Amino acid sequence: MSHLSTEDEAELQYLLRKLLKSTKDRISGAPSIECAEEILLHLEETDKHFHNYEFVRYLRQHVDRSLGAVVETEHGAGEDNAGAAHDIHGVTRRTRDSAEYKQMMQTLKNTMSVVVESLINKFEEDQLRKEEMDRENPHGQSESHFNDNCSDSDSSFNHSYAFIKQEQLQALAEQLDSGQPKEVRWEALQKVCCAPPSDVLSCESWSSLRTSLSAVLDDPDPDLSDKVLKFFAKTSSSSPFNLTREIYSSLAKSLEGYFLSHKLSLPFGSDGIDITRPDISRLLKQMRLINDFQKEMPSFWIRHPEKYMEEVIESTFSLLSVHPDLGSAPPGIQNALQPVYLLALLDVKATWFNKWMHSYYSRAVIFRLLERKYKTLVVAAVQQCLQHNTDCEHGTHNTTDACCSIEQQNSSSQWTVYTRRELEYAFFVHSLCILGKVLIYTNGRKLFPIKIQKHKDPFSLTDLVVTLINIMYRHPQPPRTAPTHADSLAPRTLAAEVLWMLCEQTESAVDCIYQRPVIEALLAPLIHLLNGEQAKLKSPGVTLTHIADVLARIANTDRGLSLFLHDKSLDLANNKGTSASHVIVQFTQRLLNKDLPSLAQSEMSPAVCGAYLFVCRQMYNTCEGLQVLRPYGLHIFIAVALKEARTLSSPGSTPIPGPSSCTASLGTQTIACPNLVWEETLQDSLLHLAATPKGLLLLHNTGALSGCVAYMFSRFVRKLQVSHCEKFGYGVMVTQVAATAPGVMALRDSGYVRALVVKLWSVLECGREDLRVVHPKSTPMDPIDRSCLKSFLSLVNLLSSTHSVWELLGGQPLPQKPAYSLREVPSSIADLIDRLIAVDSEAKINSLFNYEQSHTFGLRLLSVLCCNLDSFLLLESQYAICSMLLLCQKENVTEPASAEGEPILDSLSVERNHVLVRVCAMGGPSERKLPPRALQEGPDPYPWPMFLSYPSPPPQCYTLGAATLNHSKQDSEISAFLASSTDPVKEERWMAACRKQYCKAMSTTPNSLTGTVLSRLLEKVVSVDTATNHFFASAHYKAKESSVKSVELSSVQRLGINICVRYGRSLGLLKEECTEELALLLKHTQLFLSAQQASVPTHPTSIKSSHQGQDWLAATMFLIMAGDVNKTLYWLVEFSSLLCSAFLWPARMHNSVHIPAEVAASGIPPVYWCTAHYVEMLLTAELPLVHSAFRMSGFTPSQMCLQWLNQCFWNYLDWREVCHYVSTCVLMGPDYQVYVCVAVLKHLQPDILHHTQSHELQVFLKEEPIVGFRFQDYLGFMEELQCKYGSTVLTDMKSITMPLA
Repeated sequence: MSHLSTEDEAELQYLLRKLLKSTKDRISGAPSIECAEEILLHLEETDKHFHNYEFVRYLRQHVDRSLGAVVETEHGAGEDNAGAAHDIHGVTRRTRDSAEYKQMMQTLKNTMSVVVESLINKFEEDQLRKEEMDRENPHGQSESHFNDNCSDSDSSFNHSYAFIKQEQLQALAEQLDSGQPKEVRWEALQKVCCAPPSDVLSCESWSSLRTSLSAVLDDPDPDLSDKVLKFFAKTSSSSPFNLTREIYSSLAKSLEGYFLSHKLSLPFGSDGIDITRPDISRLLKQMRLINDFQKEMPSFWIRHPEKYMEEVIESTFSLLSVHPDLGSAPPGIQNALQPVYLLALLDVKATWFNKWMHSYYSRAVIFRLLERKYKTLVVAAVQQCLQHNTDCEHGTHNTTDACCSIEQQNSSSQWTVYTRRELEYAFFVHSLCILGKVLIYTNGRKLFPIKIQKHKDPFSLTDLVVTLINIMYRHPQPPRTAPTHADSLAPRTLAAEVLWMLCEQTESAVDCIYQRPVIEALLAPLIHLLNGEQAKLKSPGVTLTHIADVLARIANTDRGLSLFLHDKSLDLANNKGTSASHVIVQFTQRLLNKDLPSLAQSEMSPAVCGAYLFVCRQMYNTCEGLQVLRPYGLHIFIAVALKEARTLSSPGSTPIPGPSSCTASLGTQTIACPNLVWEETLQDSLLHLAATPKGLLLLHNTGALSGCVAYMFSRFVRKLQVSHCEKFGYGVMVTQVAATAPGVMALRDSGYVRALVVKLWSVLECGREDLRVVHPKSTPMDPIDRSCLKSFLSLVNLLSSTHSVWELLGGQPLPQKPAYSLREVPSSIADLIDRLIAVDSEAKINSLFNYEQSHTFGLRLLSVLCCNLDSFLLLESQYAICSMLLLCQKENVTEPASAEGEPILDSLSVERNHVLVRVCAMGGPSERKLPPRALQEGPDPYPWPMFLSYPSPPPQCYTLGAATLNHSKQDSEISAFLASSTDPVKEERWMAACRKQYCKAMSTTPNSLTGTVLSRLLEKVVSVDTATNHFFASAHYKAKESSVKSVELSSVQRLGINICVRYGRSLGLLKEECTEELALLLKHTQLFLSAQQASVPTHPTSIKSSHQGQDWLAATMFLIMAGDVNKTLYWLVEFSSLLCSAFLWPARMHNSVHIPAEVAASGIPPVYWCTAHYVEMLLTAELPLVHSAFRMSGFTPSQMCLQWLNQCFWNYLDWREVCHYVSTCVLMGPDYQVYVCVAVLKHLQPDILHHTQSHELQVFLKEEPIVGFRFQDYLGFMEELQCKYGSTVLTDMKSITMPLA
């Protein structure tokens, strides 16, 4: 290569030129020459096509020719050396030190220098030729200056950049002076535009050049000013931020100087500003470029020093603060045209400011500058809002026309004239949008109060929010001829949007919305209309809807809901001492009845009614809100309106609910569609009563439960959102409904249960149909695969209560078919049990694609179901679950044919063993031990014995040694107190003294409150309480022996008796087999309670005349009384006259004559709609994290509490704590049943929060005992709850005979 021919040089030039063209896109994006060099130096690292370039191939071939022999020689020498066979680095080093390498490098340098010099010479010749052509045709160039090569949309290679020296730039700055001829200035501009932006911006004379360019911006010649504007646009698009901010600052300062020097004025009357006028057009173009910069810069200024960003923000605020004083305007009227007017025309909703406020990085600088130097911007924005409010109040401006015209002008490019009213309206919208963004941040709210003209006192945040509310009230409805999108810029809509934003943020809502003047201003129109007065609303229907939207957002937060429900200090005209919730619910009732004389019928539309029903719904779907709103009977009004809506819909014109029903083209369907929407709104409002236990009872009383559940299922199928304020779906509501007999029947009839079973089967056995099978499905490692977890939890929620299990499975036999098709899908819970749990035949095993996974799923579901003792008794009595599991265990051995085979340890046998021990071993956390569900590492993977016999007790290792309870007299203070009180009936303060002694004994010697002492205490307490404080009529029971013998106990009760006796014997409470004694007690109680039950009406829930399941309180008292039937029966009969019996003894109130017939017929127990209701209410206030955890999991505290209380905490607490639960409720009062549940949930709070994150809260609460809970530790907490809520809870409990009042 040292002797290049002409052909070789030409080829090398061609290859180099081709390489540069291939990398054109990379080089063109470089902001400077140095960056372009870096790009080329690292091209091999960044370009995957590097080794395919012909120039690179040429160089590789040349290196091979020059150094190939040297490399082979060095490599051969290395092989001779035993230690350097792979010394690549040594070969490379020696090659680079060789003379051949040095000669090659020198040759390459000389050759490439010649080639590059030839390329440069050719480029200079092309450039000179182009300049000569430009001089020969100057007019053509002037005429086409808008299409020159300096367009900001072209790439760098089309810019025709040429290197320029510092002296040339200084000369160009002098040529741009305003004293120079236009041709000279134009040619100088051309050269500046063709120079690399980095050279121009980094030159020493940039300051003087920038000054000259800014002066050209103000030149009356549009050609020159547009040329500079294009230069700024082009330079900013290809320059880093530090250079762009200098251009932006120059542009802003130029505009600022122009406005201060020229002092343009606003038009008066019907005159307008014509944007085609040269000076206005030039200003708008410059402001448009400013606005484009504003929108783009936040995307990259975070990567640069804060001072650059601060300079941009400060130059913007300085420009917007320009306020020329013309001195000729009347007082209080703005006369000067300010920059902010033009910016508002270009960006009416202040999009630029929204982007600037997005990140804290820029937001902090904005608030700092506003606080220190530019607070006048906030003052001007507030002043503009006040001025607009005053104009609307006095009717001086027609804001509707201004709104429509601004919207039309924004959507049309032909509009050229803006009136003063339109300019001021654009400024108002711009100001309102900026203020809305400022107010949602703490530092923005710290700018207030501010000083406003014509206001003596400082203008506070509350004053501003009230002003926005007044603006919302005083804007009329746009005319029908207005554009459909004109309402987006209406003051009413804009003000409402700001209020909505403030409601969404907790801090801003507290500072701005949750203030008495604001709430009073929002409720003022409602109060006027309730009083028969005219409300000061320009468009009542639309404005009332906006008010309802704001109220709903307030009610959706805990703080706002509390303000509505309990703050009675609001000054609500003649309604002093009334909370906001009372005003809202009364207004909603009057709307439903169309009983507002001062409001036109057309304004009381279903949309307005629905909006206020939604506000009420936000209140009554909480326990606390329902407690306040229940006396108004709003659910009855809604039910009546729903019946009327259904009456108006004729059978022939009612469309089928669904997405297409409202888009039908038939006349009858189109007419019926609005009524259908109204009907669904009413159904939705009624449905949300089911969010609370007591609300579900009210919903059932309306007779609309089945229809509402069907409506919920239709929305569930379509995957529609519950509402715009709800964060979760219908999970909690479904669980709440499934806790009751009528609710679960409504779910079954709606198709929900079938859909749930089918969906479960599809994910468990079928998998997704739309999933391409490219790789085999991985074997699940968890017992329940994640794809099935959601369906599993939904089943647990559905079957959590005894009522749901009894309604869905009671009397339902298993199919037990001889053969099952692979395409046969279960459709009911009984089918599911048959296919997944009772897998006791080869036909069932062969019908499962994933036998082990599916059967494990069924066993896990069975384990959860059996945690509810009544559910287990039903399953065992109907399906002999234990016998079926034992049979599977016996067949799962190494030698099935012989009886001597060893059990096979697999996941199914371990799971079955766990279930068998769970259902056969009774006791609390320290009374039984359940075997693990997984094998252990080591020589003995499962050291637990298999349960292989039933109904015999499980192996001894699963029953822990419980302490023997002493039933003889115990020396204790409580025992001495009972012995000293010989005639407690005559002692008025005996109960108070007894409670005091009880609390003292509970805190010091809780073990003394068991056995004989406990039985004596309960007997005396009930005897005293019955004589002085009975709630029901005193009962007298005496049954004939023949009547008792005629009572037949169910198979469920017989199984329950065996369990109770076995548990009592393991605790040492029963000395002998007392099965017949307990059976006799249950016969007596059943006979006694039947005399207080109403006749069974024909009801959809098919309620049974007798209590379903075991009577766990009677069994508990039987054990406390050491198996004495007479003492237990006498105590229960006496106890039945106390209020506490209605809640502590579930069987007592089953179909009782003491509660209304419709409530008794529903089968919903008081322990659910009263006790569980108040548990949820207290959780919201006392344990908000636990309450939130339940909502997120789709489970309800009421479901879990219902199970705990129905079975008296058996299997969840140790026997001592079970006794303390009964004694505490009997002695301290029935309301302590609520406080006990809250205390238990408080104790479990860490575990609840942990298991909520792992999506297994339901399973944890149902399967795990309550470890470590002791009444002595939480009695003080319960007493605190009683002091805070006792009057409310106890008062509602006493209204048990009238729960619907």
